[in-house]
Amino acid sequence: MLRAIYPGSFDPVTFGHLDIITRSAKLVDELIVGVLVNNAKTPLFSVEERVKILENTVENIPNVKVIPFEGLLVDFARKMKARMIVRGLRAITDFEYELQMAQTNHKLEREIETIFLTTSLEYSYLSSSTVKEVAAFGGDISQFVPDIVIERMQEKMDERRRV
Repeated sequence: MLRAIYPGSFDPVTFGHLDIITRSAKLVDELIVGVLVNNAKTPLFSVEERVKILENTVENIPNVKVIPFEGLLVDFARKMKARMIVRGLRAITDFEYELQMAQTNHKLEREIETIFLTTSLEYSYLSSSTVKEVAAFGGDISQFVPDIVIERMQEKMDERRRV
């Protein structure tokens, strides 16, 4: 069984992320979407919220599981018995960082390979940071994220305005 991990913070998940999830799920027997718990950052959504949103979003893709993790990606991959890491590339600027990470991961665990998928052109500009910025200023994010994200983002923005 070929199992891969697509890691990320997914704060929030975008159509670009879903593009990579959908396409990579077709390449493997099982795809684990690893939701990173990163204590160095202050995410908009808690890890539990991000997992629930992703589970809702990928429920129609039978070979995809959503699992939170913290620590080294290669340790998580070993624990999940995954042999492949999937990374999405939007632009050449992503490649330099992603290549460095892939080489480091390969040095730490030679049995785990990293594959890169380029994001479809229609999502090549899209990032979670952009979505959060547009939403913070009351912009329409419906072309960037699924409906469940729009609902949750609105709740978060309303909470912030009340504080």
